[in-house]
Amino acid sequence: MISRKILCILILLSLSLNTIHVLADDSDDKDSKKDSNSDKKDSGSDEPESFLVSCGSENEVEDSSGRKWSPDSKFLNSSDFSSTEQLNKTDPTLPSEDPYKSARIFNATSSYIFSVTTTKRLWIRLHFYPFEYSKIDPAKAYFSVAANEFTLLKNYSAFTNAAALTMAYIVKEFSLTPSTCGNLNITITPSPQPEGAIGFLNGIEVIPMPDVFKTTPLVGFHDQTIEVQNSSVQTMYRVNVGGDYVPPTEDAGGNRTWYEDGGYLIGSPNTKYGVISDADSNNVTIKYDGDEYMAPEAVYNTARSMGPSPNVNLNTNLTWVFDVDANFTYVVRLHFCDFELELTNQRVFDIYLNNHTAQEGADVIAWAGGGGSSGKGITVFKDYAIYLNDRNNGNEQIWVALHPNEKSKPEYYDALLNGLEVFKINDTCGNFGSEYPVPVRHYSYSEEFLEKTKDECKLLGDQDTDDN
Repeated sequence: MISRKILCILILLSLSLNTIHVLADDSDDKDSKKDSNSDKKDSGSDEPESFLVSCGSENEVEDSSGRKWSPDSKFLNSSDFSSTEQLNKTDPTLPSEDPYKSARIFNATSSYIFSVTTTKRLWIRLHFYPFEYSKIDPAKAYFSVAANEFTLLKNYSAFTNAAALTMAYIVKEFSLTPSTCGNLNITITPSPQPEGAIGFLNGIEVIPMPDVFKTTPLVGFHDQTIEVQNSSVQTMYRVNVGGDYVPPTEDAGGNRTWYEDGGYLIGSPNTKYGVISDADSNNVTIKYDGDEYMAPEAVYNTARSMGPSPNVNLNTNLTWVFDVDANFTYVVRLHFCDFELELTNQRVFDIYLNNHTAQEGADVIAWAGGGGSSGKGITVFKDYAIYLNDRNNGNEQIWVALHPNEKSKPEYYDALLNGLEVFKINDTCGNFGSEYPVPVRHYSYSEEFLEKTKDECKLLGDQDTDDN
């Protein structure tokens, strides 16, 4: 009798387990279908993945690069607290009339709502053209901008920033972690002071992007790292070292803008510019080691090095300086591609951030080669994080310095860099805004100026060679 009961229990248990297994399979199937549907949505079959929005426009507009910008009214939660303005003329230094010839002005808190992918990070770009609008008093244009839980701008004045930088327009760029809810809310809130404060926007970009961030060493702290892939970041600087201004249309996939680096270099006038070279004159084809998204070929196609004189190089640094906000952690991304040398230990150098050693014995050929093959013409990038506390009333600087490494006794006492980016990591409250934001200056010189600079650098290099 007892054995029969045991047998029944075993049979029931077996059926029960089979039922759980079937339910699990069914659940997995449903999850699979759900994921499939999610992927379909993310691929843009139901909702477009990317959004280019012209604030204040009544109709779709096209910029000078051929990109189409939608009117903002269909994304605006409510237009009850906003108005629009159209301009008949714009500054000739603008990259395009659209989306800058129209603006939406906000008298109270208002939001844009976008249906976005849940699996990718998002580029968010905010465009400002602080012109003399009839409906905007520059003295009252102070506002904050939030994207979901992140405060992008805090008590911000585009007019003050533009005046400080003598620039006609400003673009603020952020890379946000994926929105798990599938919605992106961009909220504009006029500041409490001055009384009657207003906000405004000319354009918004929302573009899905791959995750290009990773765990990064924290410079100045032994064996400490930052998991940047789990954070959102703000682009502070993006420069094409030794090369020309690169517009968004020439940055395939990223639609990023790369500025000229000459304005950030410091040092003696005779040595601070170093020597500019390019891959074309070396008959080298650029090859990507991994993701081509990291930077366009135009960035890796040019480089700035110290020059051929070892005596001069060993007594100086190749140094760039960038103004930033205090009390934030920053990621400095350095892009390298050596298209001149082929062997390891030919050009080895040290990398410093604010006088802290970020990398000792950097050898681009060794990094890019691996497996014994030559790394000539192969791209590589390195990330370093640094925290800046407040020592100068909110205004701080990041110094990036390269110096030849003497210990390795390389063939050439020289250093090399092709591109550089500086990203601000959000703080623990999801905030990017600073109480006293530092204006970020960008340089995009004319081709004539760049050619003159290249000629002067080449002449300097020739003189150094003659001296040897």
